Amino acid sequence: MMAISGEVEDNISHHATLLHTVIKLSTYDHSEVFPGPKLNMIVGANGTGKSSIVCAICLGLAGKTAVLGRGDKVGLYVKRGCHKGKVDIELYRACGNLIITREIQVENNQSTWMINKKHTSQKAVEEAVRELHIQVGNLCQFLPQEKVGEFAKMSKIELLEATEKSVGPPEMYEFHCELKTFRGKERELENTCKEKANFLEKARQRNERNKLDVERYYMKKRHLDRIQMLEKKKPWVEYETARKQLEGVKKERDEMKTTLKSLKEAQQPLLRKIRSVESQLQPIEQQMKEMTNGIKEASQKCKQKLDRLELKNKVVDDIRQELSLKQTEEADRQKRIGHTVLMIKDLQKELHNIGSQEDVTPQIEAINVDLKAIQETRAQLESESLDLRREKDEAFGELNRLQNRMRSLDDMMRIKEEKLRTRFRDTYTALMWLRKNKNRFKGNVYEPMMLVINVRDPRNARYVESHIPVNDLRAFVFQKQEDMETFMTEVRDTQNLRVNSVIAPPDSCSNRLPSRPLDTLRRYGFFSYLRELFDAPDEVMSYLCHQYRVNDVPVGTETTKNMIETVISEARLRIIYTAEEKYTVKTSSYSNNVISSNSALRPSQFLTMAIDTEEKRLLEEHLRVADERVRVIDERMKAIREELTILSRRDNDLRAKKKQLSELKGKKRNLEQKISTKQDSLRQMEQNKINLQEVEEETNAKISAVNNEKLVIMAEFLSHMKTKAKLSMEKVYLALQSAGLAAEKTKLETDCRDSSADLKRAELAYTKLDQVKTNLLATCKTLMRRASEICNMTPKETAVPEELHAAFGQLPDTLDEIDAMLNEEKARAECFTGLSDNVVEEYNRREQEIKNMEKELDEKANALNTYRQNIAEAKERWLNPLKLLVEQINERFSDFFRSMQCAGEVDLHSENEEEYDKYGIRIRVKFRSSTQLHELTPHHQSGGERSVSTMLYLMALQDLNRCPFRVVDEINQGMDPVNERRVFDIVVRTACGINTSQYFFITPKLLQNLQYADEMTILCVHNGPYMLPPNKWNTKAFIRRAKRRQPVH
Repeated sequence: MMAISGEVEDNISHHATLLHTVIKLSTYDHSEVFPGPKLNMIVGANGTGKSSIVCAICLGLAGKTAVLGRGDKVGLYVKRGCHKGKVDIELYRACGNLIITREIQVENNQSTWMINKKHTSQKAVEEAVRELHIQVGNLCQFLPQEKVGEFAKMSKIELLEATEKSVGPPEMYEFHCELKTFRGKERELENTCKEKANFLEKARQRNERNKLDVERYYMKKRHLDRIQMLEKKKPWVEYETARKQLEGVKKERDEMKTTLKSLKEAQQPLLRKIRSVESQLQPIEQQMKEMTNGIKEASQKCKQKLDRLELKNKVVDDIRQELSLKQTEEADRQKRIGHTVLMIKDLQKELHNIGSQEDVTPQIEAINVDLKAIQETRAQLESESLDLRREKDEAFGELNRLQNRMRSLDDMMRIKEEKLRTRFRDTYTALMWLRKNKNRFKGNVYEPMMLVINVRDPRNARYVESHIPVNDLRAFVFQKQEDMETFMTEVRDTQNLRVNSVIAPPDSCSNRLPSRPLDTLRRYGFFSYLRELFDAPDEVMSYLCHQYRVNDVPVGTETTKNMIETVISEARLRIIYTAEEKYTVKTSSYSNNVISSNSALRPSQFLTMAIDTEEKRLLEEHLRVADERVRVIDERMKAIREELTILSRRDNDLRAKKKQLSELKGKKRNLEQKISTKQDSLRQMEQNKINLQEVEEETNAKISAVNNEKLVIMAEFLSHMKTKAKLSMEKVYLALQSAGLAAEKTKLETDCRDSSADLKRAELAYTKLDQVKTNLLATCKTLMRRASEICNMTPKETAVPEELHAAFGQLPDTLDEIDAMLNEEKARAECFTGLSDNVVEEYNRREQEIKNMEKELDEKANALNTYRQNIAEAKERWLNPLKLLVEQINERFSDFFRSMQCAGEVDLHSENEEEYDKYGIRIRVKFRSSTQLHELTPHHQSGGERSVSTMLYLMALQDLNRCPFRVVDEINQGMDPVNERRVFDIVVRTACGINTSQYFFITPKLLQNLQYADEMTILCVHNGPYMLPPNKWNTKAFIRRAKRRQPVH
């Protein structure tokens, strides 16, 4: 049975085994603990079962397994081999002690609960525990071993809530929650009021705009009514106008009918005279037509004769032109003969001058020999250039292949860097700073291990990652201590980055041999030591060998897994890796029994990208050789190009000289050929002489014959001209006679035409008036029917209804005035666009909505004011006691730190006083006089510093604690001896004070010569299969022996 609070002795008993396979701790078959009312020091070696008491308290008080952090199922806390476990806890209570019993079934992870020996539910137990202010889930009250590190990871907000629950008045946390709820609802109401006010304002503005539209709608309606009345009157006015026009047209038509009859009677005598003249003109016109045809025929024959004369004249011109050409040709021949004779003389003179020069053939042959030698040399150089080009192409191909492979390796490194940036941004930022500032360090500095470690086979990366913690995988490795301090000062203190760094051992351990050869372990399925699975720089490998003994950790296969019991018992290895699991093996210091635990290997995250460092080194060497080879080839090709340029210049010079000599040699032969050609041409021209006298006589004979033909044609032409003249005279006489008759006919037709025009005009006028009369009659009927329809009259009604007389009387009486007013009214109505009956309906509907929204907004504003008043009252009830509480905690916390020659502060932190869910408790500490106060975080302080800060904060709560007890499990493990002694003194002094709650302090060891208090209770856990049974333990004899061993002063 266990007494948790008060002066009464209570006890705890349970049949449970704790932490089955993960932790491998020994457990109890039966144990009873009788704690004291003040400080209880539970001391015992590792594995004896100290933390089992902590687990029993947590599970027995309905705590969650997540609080303990050892296993997620309650069945795991039962002793191995047992089917169930049991925990009994007796708690002091003024109205009678409370006994809680929990029986755990391993098979289904179910629990049976009892309160004071009566079965109950877990919910009832939780309620009973809550009434006693016990909070096993609050780290400020219950701090298990596995949760010590999480205390420093708590945010300021979480720490405030935990503190309120632990030491604040019962209503403080409720007020805080109530404030957060009120504040959330206040924000919702503020947003609602703001949204409704905005919506209301927009609705008012929209309705104000619509108000003008409504007024415009009624104005438009008035215009439309007037338009309707005008459209009703207009057909009546149109009908009356058309009726008056019809009467006028009828009168005009009758008058025109009388005029038309008189004109027809006066036109008959003129028509008879015109017909008489036409009968006289017809024979004369026939004779004139025949004479016109005879004249036309004679004219055609005259034209033909003139055409023949023109042809004869052209023949004479052609004969004379032919004679002229013969004369010109002969003159030209004589001129060319003279010119050719002169050219022959000049060529003969030049040929005579060339005959005295020497022969250039030997010089040309010598030049040909030099040109041949140049061609051979050029061919050799070009052949060598082609070989070098092919060799360069091969070298470039090899260089590109090597560069591509090197880029591939670089890409793999960039992928690893990207993983680092994604997971550990602060480490990546520090890496970038390191690469820019490597000159500031004296020794070797290595980038995070996850970048420099290269696993040879990616399948083995999970072994390395499972063995090396993530904090070390992202740690920088330094060769010198001063370099590490410089680096951490910059990145951690100045840049506030959360980074890790380690120092390599001064003596290299990278080549340290394993404790036994691998061949002795192969029969167990081991194929390698961990060190042989990856490559790393010497200092990094030295650190890993020293810190994690990677040189002495074997890696096995599925065979190892199958015979793991044999491996553990025979090989005596501390850490073993199989194909899928990691085994940790320990030997008990008390019983020498082997204890093992296993865990599944987690998948690799950072080291799956394998980069072969030897391959990379060889690639760099091959790249250097390839670059050198390309450079040498380029230099030789450049020299060959220069030689080819010189040869080309020499070749051009020789060819130019050869051309000059060849031209000189061939000039004599050309001159001889030219002289011979000119002489042949001269002889040909002398043979082609023309006899001009014979040509002239032949030409005169041809012209005489043509002239005789022209005389015959001329006589025929004169005969035809006489016939044409006779016919023309006769036609003139007939034309004069016809002209007289035509003039008489023209006069008669003019008189008749004038009379006919008047008659035609009269007929047209009559026809038009008759048509107008018909149209007006139809129009009147149409207008009458239309006016009746518009005014809703029956077909029998022909007069305007009486009810429209008054309205029509106020409107114009003419069509022009009605059209003008109608257009004006329509124009005004068209100005009112986009209006409809919906505008008025929408305006009235929105007016009602505005009234409703104003009422709703007033209600929300009143509710908001009420919430603000409640917030102000709740804030005063919550904040003032909270500030006083934090001040008390700060006073005790600061006193504790001052007693340790350090500094520490606790304050209430909030960026905005109105954001109650952002309030938090901030702890700031300083362990060295040269530094400033820094906020307690999981990264800035060391593990020991965090433990000291956590312990002193819990001690600062001790006097204020309203909970029945507090549990702290092995918090002193990371402290140095000096701080541990100081903290122990503070714990004793505080926990043993007046009016303090019960305190459980679990530790595996204590320093010598500590100061103890009479109020303390020391509970020694002495448990194990090879230890003395409890019923044989003689406490008094043990104390006597211990006193005798103390030195005498």
